[in-house]
Amino acid sequence: MRQIAVLTSGGDAPGMNAAIRAVVRTASAAGLLTYGVQDGYAGLIDDRMDLLGRRDVGGIIQRGGTMLGSARSQAFYEEEGRRAAIGNLERRGIDALVIIGGNGSQTGSLALTEMGFPVVGIASTIDNDLLGTDITIGADSAINVAVEAIDRLKVTAESHRRGFVVETMGRDSGYVALMAGIAGGAEVVCIPEQEISPEQVARELGLAFERGKRHALVVVAEGAQHGAQELWDYCEEHQAEVGFTLRLTVLGHVQRGRTPTASDRLLGTRLGQGAVDALLDGQTGVLIGLYSDEIIRSALSDVGGKKRGVDPALLSLAQSMSR
Repeated sequence: MRQIAVLTSGGDAPGMNAAIRAVVRTASAAGLLTYGVQDGYAGLIDDRMDLLGRRDVGGIIQRGGTMLGSARSQAFYEEEGRRAAIGNLERRGIDALVIIGGNGSQTGSLALTEMGFPVVGIASTIDNDLLGTDITIGADSAINVAVEAIDRLKVTAESHRRGFVVETMGRDSGYVALMAGIAGGAEVVCIPEQEISPEQVARELGLAFERGKRHALVVVAEGAQHGAQELWDYCEEHQAEVGFTLRLTVLGHVQRGRTPTASDRLLGTRLGQGAVDALLDGQTGVLIGLYSDEIIRSALSDVGGKKRGVDPALLSLAQSMSR
């Protein structure tokens, strides 16, 4: 093996740059050349790649986002597009590809693997919904943004004896909302994995008001069955039952755009090194993840196109802590 390539795909996640840096520097130490693919699978199909040296990745470990960029690529869903991508890699003499991304990205990794091209995936998504790892790059940073926002909202909420409905990111996964809700002391957490009706939300807020609480918090993942706007509308219509006057805050993409936490920098670095180590061992078709603080390799066939749900014990914890 002489040359590899690395790309980032799907939603950006704080810590991706740390992983890119680790891939390039670990490969360089082993005598390998590394190409950086611009804008994910789109750049792979369009043959937009540049050689990256150790100095090219200097000073990026503390930066959020991804220096390589990320973009959606409808062409990659078609076999013809994937064949074009593989053709570009082969023409450049690239022996293997490292793909940093989440569920959809690793589904793409599996597709390339099944077509015979050597691929190693790195688990990276703020949603932390990938099998094959305890935690994914970006999740810790996103949770910390949400908790910081919640802490600030609770200060003004207590001053006015008010409640807040806070929407976090999480179209298909409620991990960020659930963890931020627990850490932020929410009265109610609403996530895609568990249905909670507007009536239940209003009831819980009313009970909190009756217990004499000076503020209340509802954390809602954007993909919850009953969205933040719907819940706020219902509680406004039933304000006598709720007690609190509610305000609605949508955090949105600010959760992606922060500098990575120390935890995500370390995780990205460890997983990036682990990906190159797997290639040097001659092992491809695997996802690099972290399990019980050990770097592990899981078959892409076991994780690609699949999703890990939230831990039921965490749901139970959120409920018991809200009383």
